[in-house]
Amino acid sequence: MRQALFEIETIRKQFGARSVLDVGDVVLQAGVSYTLTGDNGAGKTTLLRIMAGLETAQVARVRYCGSPVDLNIYPPWMRREVIYVHQHPYLFRASVKDNIGYGLKVRGAPRHQREHLIQEAVRWARVEQLLDVPAHKLSAGEKQRVALARARVLKPRLFLLDEPTANLDAESRRQAVALIRDLCDEDGTALIACHDQQMLQLPGICELRLQDGHIEPAGSPLSAPGFSADSAASEPSRRARLDGVPRQPVAND
Repeated sequence: MRQALFEIETIRKQFGARSVLDVGDVVLQAGVSYTLTGDNGAGKTTLLRIMAGLETAQVARVRYCGSPVDLNIYPPWMRREVIYVHQHPYLFRASVKDNIGYGLKVRGAPRHQREHLIQEAVRWARVEQLLDVPAHKLSAGEKQRVALARARVLKPRLFLLDEPTANLDAESRRQAVALIRDLCDEDGTALIACHDQQMLQLPGICELRLQDGHIEPAGSPLSAPGFSADSAASEPSRRARLDGVPRQPVAND
């Protein structure tokens, strides 16, 4: 049985009198990746931002790798574990190389280590020819690939991706999906808010839908009230989807 990476018991969010989220138990398992679908305004971005500590909410209980945490007083160590990538990534007015290495520099990584990790990320994102190009001159697809490389180089356990292929042309979307397929390590997890059919059809991806502020399970271990990872694993059809993937389904296929 897979280890629970991120568990939330009841999460509610309101903007004024309007309820945006009213979600029961949510369980993300290590080594499994998920898509989060739903209509515009359903609360997908809000949920991701709450999980990343960028929005406050009413939360009954949260556990990360089995340890209790407070999302409203986000632990500094957890910011190394969880990375949020915005739909429209903000890049500094600097070179592609400096943008990818920014987080490593802030964390105080030694120069030689930074250079090694940056080069590795550059090859992974296939942006070698863009290293010295100012970020503001990149296309939308190139910016998204740089943003994914900048996130991956920090080696988090959980990636929260907000519409990573929105507003991209067909070729840029194909390139982004290919990178996301190989994004995580074996025990890493990605939660991807999207409408992209290519993303939804990635081998082993687990799908869920956010509707009217509630999560509707769609064959996924990420759960709504009464539908937990354990109950999902007990159903043969769902178990078959997961047991046939010995490694991280999106990252390592």
